[in-house]
Amino acid sequence: MIEEELGYAKSALQLALEFLPENALVGFVSFGTQVQVHELGYADMSKVYVFRGSKEVSKDQVLDQLGLAGGRRPGISRFLLPASEGAYVIHSLLEELGTDQWPVAPGNRSLRCTGVALSVAAGLIGACLPGTGARIVALVGGPCTEGPGSIVSKDLSDPVRSHKDLDKDAAPFFRKAVQFYEELAKQLVNQGHVLDLFASALDQVGVAEMKVIIERTGGLVVLAESFGHSVFKDSFRRVFEKGEESLGLAHNGTLEINCSKDIKIQGIIGPCTSLEKKGPAVASTVIGQGNTTAWKLCGLDKDTCLTVFFDVASSDKDPSGNVNPQLYIQFVTSYQTADGQSKLRVTTVTRRWVDTAVVSEELIQGFDQETATVVMARLASYKMEMEDTFDATRWLDRNLIRLCSKFGDYRKDDPSSFSLNPLFSLFPQFMFNLRRSQFVQVFNNSPDETAYFRMMLNRESITNATVMIQPSLMSYSFNDLASPALLDVASISPDKILLLDSYFSIVIFHGMTIAQWRNLGYQNQPEHQVFAQLLQAPHDDAEVIIRERFPVPRLVVCDQHGSQARFLLAKLNPSATYNNDVGAGMDVIFTDDINLQVFFEHLQKLAVQSS
Repeated sequence: MIEEELGYAKSALQLALEFLPENALVGFVSFGTQVQVHELGYADMSKVYVFRGSKEVSKDQVLDQLGLAGGRRPGISRFLLPASEGAYVIHSLLEELGTDQWPVAPGNRSLRCTGVALSVAAGLIGACLPGTGARIVALVGGPCTEGPGSIVSKDLSDPVRSHKDLDKDAAPFFRKAVQFYEELAKQLVNQGHVLDLFASALDQVGVAEMKVIIERTGGLVVLAESFGHSVFKDSFRRVFEKGEESLGLAHNGTLEINCSKDIKIQGIIGPCTSLEKKGPAVASTVIGQGNTTAWKLCGLDKDTCLTVFFDVASSDKDPSGNVNPQLYIQFVTSYQTADGQSKLRVTTVTRRWVDTAVVSEELIQGFDQETATVVMARLASYKMEMEDTFDATRWLDRNLIRLCSKFGDYRKDDPSSFSLNPLFSLFPQFMFNLRRSQFVQVFNNSPDETAYFRMMLNRESITNATVMIQPSLMSYSFNDLASPALLDVASISPDKILLLDSYFSIVIFHGMTIAQWRNLGYQNQPEHQVFAQLLQAPHDDAEVIIRERFPVPRLVVCDQHGSQARFLLAKLNPSATYNNDVGAGMDVIFTDDINLQVFFEHLQKLAVQSS
């Protein structure tokens, strides 16, 4: 990468090394056209083992070349040192590290052998500590163009694959790269180790191809435009800064599920790998990581949130004929904490069987709108990747209509009589925003961005995932320093400031009048202290969100009618568009998308139909 980017990456690494616990073992691998494994055992002279970037290497070949074959474990300390000694050596190596000196032919991309570098790193940590938590932290500054895992040719006139290319099967490198990462994922899962990816580049680096290895090992992933950008710098720092407390990173976990005989497990969507443990509770249909009652979680943290899909055996749906009116599900989770302790947590839940043919109060009380929304989003995203002809919008609409027909209150064929129980009342709005979200609409994003958004959706807590689907909006005015606002273009007003949290970015949006006053410097005049406080309030609230969140979101500060206002407008319900009459001074959104009200009218009409 260019000198400036390398400088940013180096200083981030040097800072991270200072935060590591003294007894943590560290090693260092750099790569460009070739892979360099740095020997840390000799401080007097830097010694490097080089691997060719164009050729796939097996774990045995890696160990053989590093002189670690045949179980020569003592030699491992040449490459991995406790941070108390190793940090100093890596510091001095980083000082000397320059950009790749291999010449790049005109009209070509520079050579980058990311796949081989990750293979070598996996072999190295596999040799040292099988069965102990370990992470490969990969900093990648551009697309892989050399050797296994390549995503694009060396010729600059060939563009990097788009969603259209993937749909038409016109991405020549894609399947082969995914296959390579699937194999490498198996190796890491066997070792119980994690791959974390920090991708910082203006171009795509291959997150879409690497998604499989990050998800199956439970690794962290951060996508940023530059190693100098706060999204990368602050997120990277967060991983190391407070160690254990910050993200609560744990390693080498397993999850086992036991359940009553009438329940079968279809699988899990989320950061884990099926351990192929068969048994009577395994369902015949598979969703996500299935065919098993046990899963490997190489990496997990305090927010890791998995979606388990169960199948209820049809013969036992009738509660009256059921011998046992209760059903049981037990989750057994084991993992290693960062300081090496093993923990086992067992959670057993019981519920009563109810007859789903009758809409009972008990059934309604069991509905959780946020959780249901996140499950639908994860399942729709999964189907979009797995099924060629899947139409996510139609599938979501059909399910929503079915739900409203069953649980809505209405007279047949009379849309105006339709109403929903408060426990369901937000669900249509969540589905409306899910249909418009980056998880379903991919045309405006690169395959890397889509893969990134979906990985985050699949691993984050319900609260976080709900904000990704339906952002939250706060309004600030002279009368009220902060109050929730409707996610609608009607919330824009010249004398208000809006704070939008869409998880990956946070937008502070100043109404026109506010922006003019700010540009005139009113906030600096003693008699306008209230205005100064109004300007500051959204920044303070944004700061609280940013401090708690990982990856650190991008902060956009913009004004009404400014170019960056699009970050807010894209997320708002287009109740005012160029198609309908709006009052003077109101913002309009240039879109042919339907708005929430029209969506809801259609929904009511279809839900009450007698056919």
